[in-house]
Amino acid sequence: MMGRSHLIISTGLSLSAVSIFDVALSLPMMAIAVVSSLLPDIDEPNSLLLSKTLPKHFIQGIQITGLLIAALIFLLQPMEALWNNIIVGATLLVSVLPIRSLRNILIIVIGGLLFWAAPSENGIWFYVIGATLIVCALAPHRGITHSAYGLLGWTAILYFATFGYGDKIWIVGSLSYLLHLIADSITNRGIRPLPPFQFRIRLRLMSTGTFKGHLVEQGFIVITLATVTMMFFIGKITFM
Repeated sequence: MMGRSHLIISTGLSLSAVSIFDVALSLPMMAIAVVSSLLPDIDEPNSLLLSKTLPKHFIQGIQITGLLIAALIFLLQPMEALWNNIIVGATLLVSVLPIRSLRNILIIVIGGLLFWAAPSENGIWFYVIGATLIVCALAPHRGITHSAYGLLGWTAILYFATFGYGDKIWIVGSLSYLLHLIADSITNRGIRPLPPFQFRIRLRLMSTGTFKGHLVEQGFIVITLATVTMMFFIGKITFM
């Protein structure tokens, strides 16, 4: 499914589900639902989540900057110096890398910086996010993040990290994540819930990017919007 479809369906249905129990929605809860709806695709460099965080023009700017740095060093500094040669070679390598590969490298660098910048106290989120970025940059698409391990890991992180903000945030986040996996399981490609086992869940109802796939996605979006309308506009719910 397309990223925008995951965003609408997973976020809308997860928030609607908890509203059945008269849970007051909060901004942290809604933010977690949005992030969780897109998080499984963090191992795909062209996903909606990463394309907004590290947009294509930003990556291209880094490539152009690398070329300019290499050119300036080559023209202004003596190339007999070993470090000058290393810097020129590294910047040229970065500049010619495909956008997808360069984005993965930047994600790994950001993850490493989060590890380095983590405060000595209460720095668990720095380590968690940093490790998640590094693992997902190295993992194949629809790998561990599209498995039961990814779901359980994210649920555990939310449970232990957000209990001070309300006992339902972790439920919303894990449900939104689960709905993403369910949506991908109806595609022709499906998901592998328990890698390295080859067993796949795939209902073959659609293929992303095709006309039929578009119709199926739009159908689920309509159902989601109808559910949200009923729960939040026709029904009664309180907001914090």
